[in-house]
Amino acid sequence: MVQFGGEVVNSNPSGQHTMTQMGSGHFPGEGFGKASYFRNLQVVDWDNNMVPVSDLRVLADKPNCYNIQGGASDVWGSYFYYGGPGRNELCP
Repeated sequence: MVQFGGEVVNSNPSGQHTMTQMGSGHFPGEGFGKASYFRNLQVVDWDNNMVPVSDLRVLADKPNCYNIQGGASDVWGSYFYYGGPGRNELCP
């Protein structure tokens, strides 16, 4: 198992979520040119060979603040878009 992660410190000033952005500050659904991404994900196996990631699963704790979308393609291999603006109308 391999885990990737991101974190934004949120001390809830004034009872509101932080305005700190993750990635480019754009949600994954905005796609290439807006959202941040990792592509051609690979791991090193026991024989020290690079192996493409398969069965990619993604999870976001606060998807209205920051989110993630995974996928796979012939050109990009396994990839994920991630990020978000932090506090917004759906993430008070």
